[in-house]
Amino acid sequence: MSLSCVSVPQDAIGQLSCFRADFYDSLTGRADALFELTDSLLCTEGPVKTLVGLALAPEHRRGHGALYGGLNRGRIEVARLRRVLASVALPRAADGRLVLAVDVSPWLRPDAATSDARSFCHTYGRGESKHLMIPGWPVSWIVALETGRSSWTAPLDAVRLRPGDDLAAVTARQIRDLVGRLVAEGQWRPGDPLVWIVLDAGYDVMRLAHLLDDLPVELIGRLRSDRVMRRPAPSREEYYRAHPRGGHPPRHGSEFIFKDARTWDTPDAETKTVTTRYGTTHARGWDRLHPELQQRSAWRDHPGQLPVIEGTVIRLQVDHLPSGGDPKPLWLWWSRPTATPAETDLAWQAFLRRFDIEHFFRMIKQTLGWTAPKLRDPEAADNWTWLVIAAYTQLRLARPLAVDLRRPWERPVASNRLTPARVRRGFRHLRAKISTPAGVPKPSRPGPGRPPGSKNRRPAERYDVGLLLVTGELHRRPTHHKTGTKPRRTG
Repeated sequence: MSLSCVSVPQDAIGQLSCFRADFYDSLTGRADALFELTDSLLCTEGPVKTLVGLALAPEHRRGHGALYGGLNRGRIEVARLRRVLASVALPRAADGRLVLAVDVSPWLRPDAATSDARSFCHTYGRGESKHLMIPGWPVSWIVALETGRSSWTAPLDAVRLRPGDDLAAVTARQIRDLVGRLVAEGQWRPGDPLVWIVLDAGYDVMRLAHLLDDLPVELIGRLRSDRVMRRPAPSREEYYRAHPRGGHPPRHGSEFIFKDARTWDTPDAETKTVTTRYGTTHARGWDRLHPELQQRSAWRDHPGQLPVIEGTVIRLQVDHLPSGGDPKPLWLWWSRPTATPAETDLAWQAFLRRFDIEHFFRMIKQTLGWTAPKLRDPEAADNWTWLVIAAYTQLRLARPLAVDLRRPWERPVASNRLTPARVRRGFRHLRAKISTPAGVPKPSRPGPGRPPGSKNRRPAERYDVGLLLVTGELHRRPTHHKTGTKPRRTG
């Protein structure tokens, strides 16, 4: 089955069958075991709590040894699978543009001392709702967002961050590769609206905009409320009129302090919108604001003069929050230098859709069990991540085919409003109507294993935990320890 199969107009069941065939073709090692593991992930009742429990599903016709063998020794042609994901029909905004959300979600492994490439991951809400740094595998995700309130997204890419990685550089490379695939598959053509990429406050959105200024994208990111921006520098004529004695014209204009309303002046765009969840939203936008960069941190080795990265700052204030909390103002920076009031409204509404990625994380973690397996090798974890992405994509393609198998205590909903978890309930019935490319397992006998009573004479190595730094420099070199010795923690 060729990759062009999914781009041919066909019915929903044909698209699902075509994706399954292309997904099977991207499995180049232990293909049957990996494919049946994905089917059992889709057809198992209830949340996935353990990996070995999937071997009990009727769709998994092989033993539990084949399950672990597929993850540990199987091979996935990730480049091909990424092209398949970029070629399926993607959700779009009301104006037809693609809106992509980028975020990092950790696979926490605090007790896995024998697992390599772990980093300290920032978490909140564990224990006494404190901010904690817990060892794990952070994964950078990119998903396409739908318009309006929805728990559905379209996952397009996932990259496991390694210790010492520069988050902005890795994210920029990930976005650049994805946009290239979208252009190659015809998802974006010259003349189409620019692709919007929305990010949370953990990203340096200005630096990302500078790294991606040659792509047909615009970035919208949240800023902290204590930031200080700069207005455009005055022209030479304006400067010399104000300073008749002369002098060197400045590169930056007056300050725009988020916490000081006296520095804001009159906004260039201002709108008020009545919403059902937040009451009246008041949005104000100021054009051509930029940060005053310093020759340190990520910009330490920048050749030449530091750039001036202009954009639109948007301040969003709502009447109330659905949770009843204190509605603090939301500050956004948009890489478009100037914006009309209508464009400002579209920008902050697109950013609010970013929170749909939290529904995606909750689905893959709590229902599909993305972080449930206790895998040692990070490469096996990568295989499992791509199987979860393929399973979720099949749920999205099966969305128009699903029948609502609701519980007696659940409210009936329209077929186009089913959540991913409710679509998964009926996937076993749908699977019987589509082809399965996996072959029938051959009879075999299990190996003898280690003789009873013998000791393990090949102890596993232990690894220190690394850090993710802004500059991409390693804080320390990981050291290896044999089992039975306590790992050295530094930094």
